[in-house]
Amino acid sequence: MKIGSKILILFLTLNLLSCKGSAQENKIEKTTTEFDFSTIEKFRDTKLKGIIVNDYDSIFSPSQRSELSDIIYDYNIETTRQIVVVTIDSINPYSDAQKMAADLGKYWGVGTAEKDNGLIILLCKPCQKIGIATGFETELILTDQICKKVIDQTIIPEFKNGNFYAGIKNGVLELIEKWK
Repeated sequence: MKIGSKILILFLTLNLLSCKGSAQENKIEKTTTEFDFSTIEKFRDTKLKGIIVNDYDSIFSPSQRSELSDIIYDYNIETTRQIVVVTIDSINPYSDAQKMAADLGKYWGVGTAEKDNGLIILLCKPCQKIGIATGFETELILTDQICKKVIDQTIIPEFKNGNFYAGIKNGVLELIEKWK
């Protein structure tokens, strides 16, 4: 069973166990879509050359993960800017990969706290969704429009040809080039 499925099952089980009877309650509570990110192992500090490519959906080969990690790691060392790539098999309970990427980036603390200079790329291949979330400092350079253009013109065309690694790698390289 894939790790994403295990996480989802664990999340749903914990939610089911924590439910309390609501038939006797009269007040209506506003619900928000929130994922328990504590169930996902946090990437390790890139200065230690830890996991900056979190391939939970096993899309990339070991050599592809290594090559992409090297690109991102070298950029981090050169600039102190952090990029994290995450592949998962479901974005539930989210419907928007962008929102999930932003929440995961905040939870993990991608980017330095004083500069808020992180970027997270989240790909859900089975649900055909991708999101790029940026820290506030990063967004001054890599606007939502630039990120959308990279997704639409660089990443998605490779995905349509079945080249998921090439799409992500080329997208990362283009974002790095625009971020300099």
